[in-house]
Amino acid sequence: MRHAAIAGLLAGVAAVAGCTTTTAEVPEPAPDGQAAELCRTLVENASDTMFDESRIAVEPESDFVAAWGDPVIALRCGVDRPDALRPDSELMVVNDIAWFAEPVGDTPNLFTAVGREAYVELTIPPAYGAPAEGLVEISDQITEDIPESSDGEL
Repeated sequence: MRHAAIAGLLAGVAAVAGCTTTTAEVPEPAPDGQAAELCRTLVENASDTMFDESRIAVEPESDFVAAWGDPVIALRCGVDRPDALRPDSELMVVNDIAWFAEPVGDTPNLFTAVGREAYVELTIPPAYGAPAEGLVEISDQITEDIPESSDGEL
């Protein structure tokens, strides 16, 4: 189900003006309690650009989602814990944020920040090349806005 939703995200971009994407359909997560407040702050504070791409509107409009560019880079905060995440899963650490990478298609382009009070998902289409730039930028924002998990859970 998770991969189908993300595949739909990558395919469900609505071109509004010519070839330029100005709106993206991004499935809205449903965080609650403290996670919802943290996610609102993260999305509000997210940069206006990523990979030199401008931020675009999302449908449905959401306090928990941000998107940039064409092809669409999508940030979803307050997502569920990745089903494939295990205690021995390989993680990459970027600026003190642990990321779990999952492939959508042939390349790992779905990244979930784990070990925080809210799971944060970043989808970076392969067209942008190595994901490091986007992961660095959003990792710094996560460090500021989403505290480490108090229960030590990934």
